[in-house]
Amino acid sequence: MQILVTGGAGFIGSHLSRRLISKGHQVTVLDNLSTGVRENVPAEADFIELDLTKPDVLADLPDKPFGAICHLAGQSSGEKSFEDPLYDLQANAQSTLQLATWAISKSIPAFLYASSMGVYGQVERQPVSESTAPQPISYYGVSKRSAELLLEVAAQQNLLVVAFRMFNVYGPGQNLSNMKQGMVSIYLAYLLKRQPLIVKGSLERIRDLIYVDDVVEAWELALDRQVQGIFNLGSGTGTSVRSLISQLLSACGLSHDYPIEQVDNTRGDQFAMTADIDLLSRALDWQPKISLTEGLDKMVAWARAQQGGAR
Repeated sequence: MQILVTGGAGFIGSHLSRRLISKGHQVTVLDNLSTGVRENVPAEADFIELDLTKPDVLADLPDKPFGAICHLAGQSSGEKSFEDPLYDLQANAQSTLQLATWAISKSIPAFLYASSMGVYGQVERQPVSESTAPQPISYYGVSKRSAELLLEVAAQQNLLVVAFRMFNVYGPGQNLSNMKQGMVSIYLAYLLKRQPLIVKGSLERIRDLIYVDDVVEAWELALDRQVQGIFNLGSGTGTSVRSLISQLLSACGLSHDYPIEQVDNTRGDQFAMTADIDLLSRALDWQPKISLTEGLDKMVAWARAQQGGAR
C-alpha cells in the first residue's frame, strides 16, 4: 500500500514510517522540519518538505494512489500552545482540515490522526474513557479537539477516520533538546547532563507512559483492520512523576538523592491522566508489551549511545 505519513521526520512519525516500510508498504514522508529532523526519515521513503499550515499547500501535495494517510504533523506541546495560540490552531486544526478535504477529493479511503489526551482537560475519574466529555484547558487541547470534530464531518464523506488520543509516548529517538515537550525526554536530558532536575508542578501528578513501539503497533493494526472512531492510546497504567523520576534514576545508575527542583506548573497542565484502553484493545486485539522499566532502560541505552557512550 502507498501511505502518506505527515510528521514522518519527527519522533513517532519516523518510528511509524520505519515500521510500515518493514511490512512492505511504500511510504511518502511529508514534514516541514520545524521540529523534525531530515536524518530521521528512512532512506527507503520518499520525502517532501512541505508546510501544511500554508493555505495554498494542496496543489503541492504528492499525486500518488495513496491507500491511507497517517497524519502526525502538528504542534505537540501544551506549554508552547500558550506562546502562539494561532499557530497552534493552524498546525493542528487547519492542517488537518486541509489534508482531510484533499484526501476526500483524491478518494483516499483512510485517514489516521494523532490526537491527544490533552482534549480531556482535568478529569476527576481515572482511568479516563473515550465516553468522557472533552473539556480541554490548553490551546493545544482545543486545537486537537477541533481537529477531531473536523474529521467527524469528513467521515460523513466516505473517509474512514481513526483518531488516536495518545498519552505520554516515550522512547529512543525522542528529542532530548526540546525542553517543552515530552516528560521522559525532558527529565532524561537533565540527568544526562548531570544538572539539577527541574520539575514543573507536583511530584504526585499521574501520567500514562507508553513506549513508542507499542504505539506504532496500534497504528499499524488500525491500518490493517480498517477500524474507525476515536481511541485512547496509552499503557492503561498510571505512574506518578515521583515514581517516574525514581525509575529514571535507577535506569541511569544515579543516586536517589539526586537534586530535584520543583517550580510552578505550566499553564494548562493536567494533574492526573491514565487511559482506559479497553475500547482499543477489543478493536485491535492489542495490548502494550513494553513495561516502563524495560522501556526506560532502552531509552537510556539509546541516549547514551547518542553521546558516544558518555556516562
